[in-house]
Amino acid sequence: MLLEQVLLMSTTASAEPATTPHAAAQSRHARVLSLLTALWLILFFASLFAPPVLDDADGTHANAARQMALSGDWVTLRVNNVRYLEKAPLPYWIVALSLRAFGVNAFAVHLPQALCVLLLMLLGVRWARQSFGERAALYTGLGVLTSAGVFLFTRVFLPDVLLSLLLASALYCLLQSLAPLSSVILSEASMNAVILSAAKDPCISSLPGAPFMAQSHRDMGGHSREGANRLSSLYPYLMWTALALAVLTKGLVAIVFLFATAIVYLALTGELRNWRRLKPFTGALLFLLIAAPWHILAGLRNTGAAGGHGFFWFYFINEHVLRFLGRRIPRDYNKLPSYLYWGLNLVWLFPMSLFLPVAVVEFQNKWKRHSDPELVEGSESLYSARRASQLGGRFQNLTPSQRTILLLALFSALVLLFFSLSTNQEYYTFPVYLPLLMLLAAALARAEQTSDREPRTANPALTFAHAAFTAIGVAVAAALAYGLYTSRHLAFVPDIGELLAHRGVGDYTLSMSSLFDLTGPSFAALRLPAALALAAFALGPAVAWAFRSRLIRTRDPHLAATTSIALTAAVFLIAAHIALVRFDPMLGSKQLADTIVRRGSPADSFIIFGEQSDASSVVFYTHHFFLGKPAVMVLPRCGQHGEGTPLLWGSCYPDAPDIFLSEDQLSKAWGTGERKWLFAQDVNQARAESLLAGRLIPVQSIADKALWTDRPLQ
Repeated sequence: MLLEQVLLMSTTASAEPATTPHAAAQSRHARVLSLLTALWLILFFASLFAPPVLDDADGTHANAARQMALSGDWVTLRVNNVRYLEKAPLPYWIVALSLRAFGVNAFAVHLPQALCVLLLMLLGVRWARQSFGERAALYTGLGVLTSAGVFLFTRVFLPDVLLSLLLASALYCLLQSLAPLSSVILSEASMNAVILSAAKDPCISSLPGAPFMAQSHRDMGGHSREGANRLSSLYPYLMWTALALAVLTKGLVAIVFLFATAIVYLALTGELRNWRRLKPFTGALLFLLIAAPWHILAGLRNTGAAGGHGFFWFYFINEHVLRFLGRRIPRDYNKLPSYLYWGLNLVWLFPMSLFLPVAVVEFQNKWKRHSDPELVEGSESLYSARRASQLGGRFQNLTPSQRTILLLALFSALVLLFFSLSTNQEYYTFPVYLPLLMLLAAALARAEQTSDREPRTANPALTFAHAAFTAIGVAVAAALAYGLYTSRHLAFVPDIGELLAHRGVGDYTLSMSSLFDLTGPSFAALRLPAALALAAFALGPAVAWAFRSRLIRTRDPHLAATTSIALTAAVFLIAAHIALVRFDPMLGSKQLADTIVRRGSPADSFIIFGEQSDASSVVFYTHHFFLGKPAVMVLPRCGQHGEGTPLLWGSCYPDAPDIFLSEDQLSKAWGTGERKWLFAQDVNQARAESLLAGRLIPVQSIADKALWTDRPLQ
């Protein structure tokens, strides 16, 4: 109740005198930001210390940043001492600097991810507040911090959260660049009228037009057209800068997304005539000055690979064109079935995706009227309410909130369509999370305000959302209760991998494949997170419904209900992170790395029976111990059986270290020369045991991974 009271004070008018409305509004907004920052600290910053770096993509990308930090080569990425040319460099530059500052550990690897989430949340709050009001801003912030996808895909080192931040920044600057000065420069009398009205009536402060005008007025200082011109002229260059950094984050796809969205938006709104506001010539020059140098240097330093191809062919043709067409070499990327691709996006946006029906109803009504009828009387003098038909175009003469809705909807639709046609991974649609969350937050805030003013016309989709949330809560709580009951007499087992079923759903290419391996006994290792999640889903939906239906009396039942849903998700995410730490023996291999460092010698060698990504966390934690010597993989060098390794291309350069062994070579070398450590995972264990029968000395086994050596340990 205390949190609800604080939120209530943050999103409604205070009792401060109307003579200080700006200070009161800023104070309320500061409280909202403080609460959201505290939630970020709990969900994202506190989770940076555990678990350690995981295998697969997390360890592979961490290895690339680690080698960059140690070598000082900021142009060519390397993994396991082999060129790793498929990725743009900016995320690795940032993590390399973090590793230099904080040491080689999981905190340093994942800190940039968490900071990107914080900045993404702050950008969403600012944009939503300008366009839709304080309540929508709060809901946007809660959505970013408690959405399943944002949480899940920042547990590992992936570039997509940084790409999302940069593309969202570019979109925001695009909209600000095109904003007419007449909608930004307001007379002192007009502006004071809006601000004073907001102080007296809290509903006004959350209307689509008023927050934008008030914020624009504050941004401009409310003084001069010259100051507004200076700020307005800065936004295009910020847009080009953000785009250049986005290209350095994930390649040319950033240009496709921004340009496609901008062109369609300009055409629909009739803004093509204002294209000069985007500074296309000087902005493009700035873009090239930022984005081109690395591409040129990488091309010059990485020539002469297989078939005479170098960086330019591999990066631009193979990694962009052929990847889109599903013909990339090596062919190690999948394409999700359509039902999974579209359905999982609802999962990644949970719990805000519950309000999708609310958004459909609200935006349908909004576009039918094609104006903002919520604006108070007299405010039409600030924004013309003429119908678009008078100007010959359906999307012309839009208000700021409608411009934001159109831009975000276009961007989201284009990105989702693009990846529905291309090869894809689950997290590729990360850039649409913030735009869709803002749209959902705006619709929810609008529906709640309409329900308060006109109870008889309340959006029935709100009831549907709570019914769905309750059904999900009951199902999840029942499943967790059953798991806890069946494991009630079992002792706690630290290595949960020993208790999993290994069903291999989706061949472990899906983010949540391991969840399908859970068995009743495995809940013995998950009692704490399961109990937390059970409590959250058993109580959260009931509390939220009690607030919404006014069974619990409060000044703002809608705010309390929506906040309860977000807090339910937050508790569940805390439980999920605890479970992730318990899953560490299954998902990571730091324990094996610690054993090698403790009992081995720098003269030893490390061999992976399988792909580098299988033991990428071992490579990360032992690279310095082995004095930079690369791990060896039992895969044919550039042969037909090695097409799945991302290191295949880099290993074909003349100066690449010899990191591939055939099984015959391994058999002959085993037991000779320096001590050898052999790692094998899952099905490769039986194959290694068959090849080296009677010559393997077991050292350690965790989950489905085994570590052997070729001679007795002292």
